[in-house]
Amino acid sequence: MLSVMDLAQPSAPPAGVNTEGLADFLRKFFAPLFLVVVSVVALFFLFTREITRFVQFIILAVAIGVIFYVPNIIEVTAKAIAGALGITGG
Repeated sequence: MLSVMDLAQPSAPPAGVNTEGLADFLRKFFAPLFLVVVSVVALFFLFTREITRFVQFIILAVAIGVIFYVPNIIEVTAKAIAGALGITGG
């Protein structure tokens, strides 16, 4: 049984929302959806024989895929740009 003194002591506040693994979950969730959309749009451009738009779309899709699915690419790119501009973190 808990004594009155144990009940009177304040407990630690809840830690908050656990976001560990959230990025991996979102990547796994949206990866198939992204591939389906890219495939359908690419097939549409191929069947309508719009080769220029097809190539533009594929280049854009690859760029978006790299940004969202390569870990830490945004952080690495931001640090490289800041280093090239001579801005140092402080």
